[in-house]
Amino acid sequence: MPGTFDRSRGRALTREVSPLFSEAVAKFFSTKPPNYAAALGAQEAYFAALRAHGTDVLTLPALDGYPDCSFTEDTLVMIDGKAIVTNLGHPSRRGEQDSVAEFLRDEFEIVRMPEGSTLEGGDVVFFDECFLVGLSNRTNREGAEFLAEHAESAGLGTRFIEVPETTLHLTTVCSSPRPGLIIAAEGQLTADDLSFAEEVIWVPHEEGYAANTIAYGDRVIISEGYPKTRRLLMEAGFSITTVEMSEFREVDASLTCLSVFIG
Repeated sequence: MPGTFDRSRGRALTREVSPLFSEAVAKFFSTKPPNYAAALGAQEAYFAALRAHGTDVLTLPALDGYPDCSFTEDTLVMIDGKAIVTNLGHPSRRGEQDSVAEFLRDEFEIVRMPEGSTLEGGDVVFFDECFLVGLSNRTNREGAEFLAEHAESAGLGTRFIEVPETTLHLTTVCSSPRPGLIIAAEGQLTADDLSFAEEVIWVPHEEGYAANTIAYGDRVIISEGYPKTRRLLMEAGFSITTVEMSEFREVDASLTCLSVFIG
């Protein structure tokens, strides 16, 4: 099972930043109006980092009327060759997933979530043979349980984790760059939340944004400007690539938000 499951990350589905980027939803990190031109440049650097690690980047055009459309992670979850197409939790984003489903229809079985259930891919972290699913303002229990049913049919487990009100998604505050390991933000998740993990690297509270990573074996991409996190990961045996993400941080987006791995 490619992509999510073996961390090979052969192909990433992405989308160009919207010209309406300055209107993207922002609640947690915003300190200034987001800049469209700066975001375009940062996105190109992000794509270059993925390609440098061997990922084929597939890029859809910006979607008219959707300021958040470049955050493709939220639109689907891949399970055993199926594209589980989500119902996005924020009203302004509903509809983004439809063109993604249409693009993938010829290659994958498309599974649509029932009405009333919501789930965003940003609330899903794959850990070993298990999906960690965040229950958040964007993902409700019905959506999480729908995903769990499809995971179970593929022989995979699920664990539900309550996402604190102080953050957007589960992936905002944790990631799993290699089997048995979780990187987590201090002050957001607790040791009890992650008691199942063999090893947890706790990112200092002031660098919590850097808990979101993209890993390729012992190589990992992190956001630029977080020296304590960089040092912790190097001590854990990772080589580091950094990408400037400050423009996306203004609209609550992290590294993983900008792509969904489909193979």
